Amino acid sequence: MRNPIGGHVPVAGGLATAGLAYARDIGAETVQVFTANPRGWATPVGDPAQDELFRAGCAEAAIPAYVHAPYLINFGSATGATVEKSVESLRHSLRRGREIGALGVVVHTGSATGGRPRAEALAQVHERLLPLLDELTHDDDPFLLLESTAGQGFSLCSRTWDFGPYFEALESHPKLGICLDTCHIFAAGHDLAAPGGAKHTLDLLVETVGEGRLKLIHANDSKDVAGALKDRHENIGTGHIGEEPFRELLAHPATDGVPLVIETPGGREGNAADIARLKALRP
Repeated sequence: MRNPIGGHVPVAGGLATAGLAYARDIGAETVQVFTANPRGWATPVGDPAQDELFRAGCAEAAIPAYVHAPYLINFGSATGATVEKSVESLRHSLRRGREIGALGVVVHTGSATGGRPRAEALAQVHERLLPLLDELTHDDDPFLLLESTAGQGFSLCSRTWDFGPYFEALESHPKLGICLDTCHIFAAGHDLAAPGGAKHTLDLLVETVGEGRLKLIHANDSKDVAGALKDRHENIGTGHIGEEPFRELLAHPATDGVPLVIETPGGREGNAADIARLKALRP
C-alpha cells in the first residue's frame, strides 16, 4: 500500500483490547499509541500479554504501529533535571516501541530554554540524545522520528531547514528519521495551501535531510493561518490547509510508502471521517 492511513488510538483498557478495537472502528490502516502518560515522566512497565496481542494483531492486519513519546521531553533544556528525565523517558519509549513491534518512536525536537544559544542546545542534543540512538542495536528496534514544532518560543526545529543542524548534531544516525506534522509545518510558516505549497515543502525537506528519511506523517489540518505559530489541529479539509494540499502531499515521491496518522478532533466519528477523506485523496 502506497500510504497506509490511520490514527492515534486510545489504549486505556489495553493496547490490544482497546487500541486495536478503536483502530478497526475508525478504519485505520496504521496506528500510533502512547506507552506512558504523555504529560508525565512515569515509565510504566507494559503488560506482556497485551504487548503480544498487539504485535500479533498488527502483524495479522498488516498495520504499521508507532509510539509517540511524552511531550515533556526536551534535550535542549537548560535544566539538568529535565534533560535527565528526558533521557530516561525516551529510552523507555524506545524500549516499549521494540516490545510492541513499533516501526518508529516520535519525539518532539524541543527548544533552547533559559536564554541559552541555539548552538549550545544542539551540542547538548549531541551529547545526550546520540547515545540513545547508538543503543538501537537490535534488528527490531524502532527508528527515532523527529517531529518539529509549530515554532513557538525558542524551538530548535520548526521550518524544514532546521532539521539540517539537528541531523548534524546527531551525526545523521542511520536510525534517525522524520515525522512531518502538516499542522506544525504550516503554523511555522510553510504555506501548504499555496499553489504547489505541499510539493515545495517536501522538496525542501528532502533537500535538507536526504531521501528516505521521511518515515511518518501526522496529517492534521490547522485552525489557524500559515505562520501563526499556533499548534491547533483541525479536521481534514475544514481548516486553513484544506483538502488539496493533502492530495498533493500523497502524490509526492518522498511520501511513497509513508503512513499517515491523524491527530484531529471529533472522537471516533471525526477520526473515521478524516481517515475516509484521506483515503479518497490517495493517488
